[in-house]
Order: sequence, then C-alpha cells, then structure tokens
Amino acid sequence: MTTLDPKADLLRYLRSAREALLWKLDGLSEYDARRPLTPTGTNLLGLVKHAAGVELGYLGDTFGRPSAEPLPWLAEGAEVNADMWAGAEESRADIVELYRRAWAHADATIETLPLDTVGRVPWWPSGRDEMTLHHAVVRVLADTQRHAGHADIVRELVDGATGMDRGNTSMPSDDPVWWVVHRARVERAARDA
Repeated sequence: MTTLDPKADLLRYLRSAREALLWKLDGLSEYDARRPLTPTGTNLLGLVKHAAGVELGYLGDTFGRPSAEPLPWLAEGAEVNADMWAGAEESRADIVELYRRAWAHADATIETLPLDTVGRVPWWPSGRDEMTLHHAVVRVLADTQRHAGHADIVRELVDGATGMDRGNTSMPSDDPVWWVVHRARVERAARDA
C-alpha cells in the first residue's frame, strides 16, 4: 500500500524545477549567462539570483528561520530590480552556490515544520501577512517553475538548447530541419489567420 506524502511530492517537484533552472547555465560563457535577451532584461544568471532570494525569504524569514546569507540587493536603498541581474563583481559560481545554500535552508524548513505551520511574510502588509508553510512551498514552486520556463526560452535564444536537462528535451524531434519546417508552418498559420 502506498502512503501519500504531500511534503515529498512538493519537494520532488521543487527540486526538479531548481535543477532545470540551473541546467540552463551549463556550458555558457559568462556573457551568455548574463546577457539580457528581452526588453525587460531577462537573463539566466539573474533568474537564478532572484530564485535564491525568493527561497530564503518565503521558506526562511517567513517562518522565523532567517539564513545568515547577505542579500544586499534586498537591503533598503538597493537598486530596484537588482535581484534580477548579476553585476560584474558577482561571480556565477557565487550565485549558484548561494542558490544551492538557499535550497538546503528551504528544504530544512520544509522538512522541520508541519505544512499547516503559519508564518508571517515580513514584506507584506500587516494584517495580510500570514501564510501556511504549504502555501509558501506552493508559491515558491510556482515561482521557480515560472522562471524555469523563462530560462527555457532565454537559453533557446542563446544557443538552441531546450528541455529539462541534456538527457530530457521533452521535444518531439532532435532534427534541426524538422524544426525549420515546423516553424515555417506555424508562421504561415499566423499570417493566414
């Protein structure tokens, strides 16, 4: 008989999303990991940096479990949107390691506390700042998946790499010619509509 374990399910999907997000950095030059590829500046390393702060906030501070990690981009007076890109002085290795430490801290919160534990989100308005651990994990999971999706598109724009990881593209074909034909078919449909 199988027993249901909601925490294990949440952690499995969160860990998968984290790995997908990090994979998008593999094999890229510093420039390609950092360069903005959308009008709003979306870039791969910035997505990882942002995700680290999200995990430490919602799955740490919210439940009275602050980490010792300095996050200067969240300090009062910090540049707006500074969590969404990396300055030249911020190494990729440091940001990736920060994200991995954020995972460990968040996982410890999830493993230690019951899902119905109520926490207070420090940056939300008083009186509307409570959430359960279950809600926080779902929120972080949704945010991580959303940004992994952004990373999918940004990485494809950089070098054409797609999928969850190198061994699992989840794509219908690996043939570049198939994709040229497919894209042309989609373009024709859009023009004919």
